[in-house]
Amino acid sequence: MIRFTSGALGAVFTFMLTAGTALAEPAIVYSVGGKFDGSFNESAFTGVKRFQDETGTTVREFQLERDSQSLQALRNFASRGSEPVVAIGFNQANALGQVAPDFPETNFAIVDMVVDQPNVRSYVFKEHEGAYVGGLLAAMASKSGTIGFVGGMDIPIIHRFLCGYKQGALAANPDIKVIYNMTGDTPAAFADPVRGGELAKSQIQQGADVIIQAAGGTGLGVLQAAADAGVLGIGTDSNQNGLHPGKVLTSIRKRVDNAVRDSFQSAKAGSFTPGIQVLGLAEGGMDWVLDENNETLVTADMKAAANAAVAGISDGTIKVHDVVSEGACPF
Repeated sequence: MIRFTSGALGAVFTFMLTAGTALAEPAIVYSVGGKFDGSFNESAFTGVKRFQDETGTTVREFQLERDSQSLQALRNFASRGSEPVVAIGFNQANALGQVAPDFPETNFAIVDMVVDQPNVRSYVFKEHEGAYVGGLLAAMASKSGTIGFVGGMDIPIIHRFLCGYKQGALAANPDIKVIYNMTGDTPAAFADPVRGGELAKSQIQQGADVIIQAAGGTGLGVLQAAADAGVLGIGTDSNQNGLHPGKVLTSIRKRVDNAVRDSFQSAKAGSFTPGIQVLGLAEGGMDWVLDENNETLVTADMKAAANAAVAGISDGTIKVHDVVSEGACPF
């Protein structure tokens, strides 16, 4: 084990290197909240593990404690020969935009934001498509006619998710009521499970009996509050059905793991190309989860409706509104 210490970061990089290992190993910088956040970062970590298991390749990792560490972390990995260097989260876009031009021979990737540089691959997702399925299932499962949404940071990506959720819910029940709250206006809004629980409890008091979280680590508090109150939660990013078996209706996964694995595999194969990768239901970038933890909650009619929605969105017969490219949500 070799430790690299950077005073600029105020943190320690720990790299597991075996004898004779080349310095062209891939690297990943996780967003604030840590790789075991049970959500967005953990999905990225799943991709890392899949790549490691498939190839036996060591991946260098760093977990941000605060956004200001991103610039130095990305720069350190690039200067030490990592290939590619993957940044997780929109909040690293500015730092990557500064670092990438300084290392034109290094390939970088970022998840959840576009960085327009000739050596950067940007992965973005059609969150609204997966959210539509979540809203559809939530409305079908609701007995009160009121469902909830707790978002993380008040940003366009989360509003895109909210709009898709509303549209799917209204497709199932035109009279459905959707209550929604955002947790905050900084990236810390994705790492506050206590606040997530408080918002969920407030929505439950207003009659919500199904609540989706789109809030990263904050969402763990949402799911806990829903389970404690005897209502249903819906997970996002990772498969969160098993966190509260029988109390999480489904999970709408953003396949960050696929993006991470793809970036590492293509670099290893020498086929890494820059540009924008847009991943929705048809591209395997979003899906919904049915497993042993929620199978008793999803009726045959609900499963059929969800699968029909996936097929319709994938072939274009169902158009889900995108607030990022099409403006304000009409629902």
